[in-house]
Amino acid sequence: MAKGKKKKKRSPDTICENKRVRRDYNIEATFEAGLVLVGTEVKSIRAGRANLLDAYANIKNGEAFLYDLDIAPYDNAAHFNHEPKRKRKLLLNRREIDKLVTKVKERGYTLVPLDLHFKAGFVKVTLALAKGKKQYDNRQEIMAKQERREMRAHSHRR
Repeated sequence: MAKGKKKKKRSPDTICENKRVRRDYNIEATFEAGLVLVGTEVKSIRAGRANLLDAYANIKNGEAFLYDLDIAPYDNAAHFNHEPKRKRKLLLNRREIDKLVTKVKERGYTLVPLDLHFKAGFVKVTLALAKGKKQYDNRQEIMAKQERREMRAHSHRR
């Protein structure tokens, strides 16, 4: 690692995270939700075989669901295995669901998972209420980062 660079600390309980979310969305609020899983899914997650890349959450009939969370089949399960990309129910309080329903109905808001982690032995997902960035927002952010980097490099030379 180069001098001066700090690597972000990842919690030891974090299973996987979706790094693309922070680049493509402006995060307004975060919520922690439980997941309803079957046994082979938990074993596969403990082996680190989960992927949040294309996952998203939606609320239907007053219940929250997580779609396209890819949990690889557990190798030792034989024919009792789970479907890798099935929809999974999210466990949230009624107040949280009501708050999310009103926000998601607004134009531009979406629910995306930030990370999957263990908390007291249970698998939890951190959901972000996010608004998609426009292409020019990304360009401005990249230019601002580059300017900060140049300023830092210039100040170190003196």
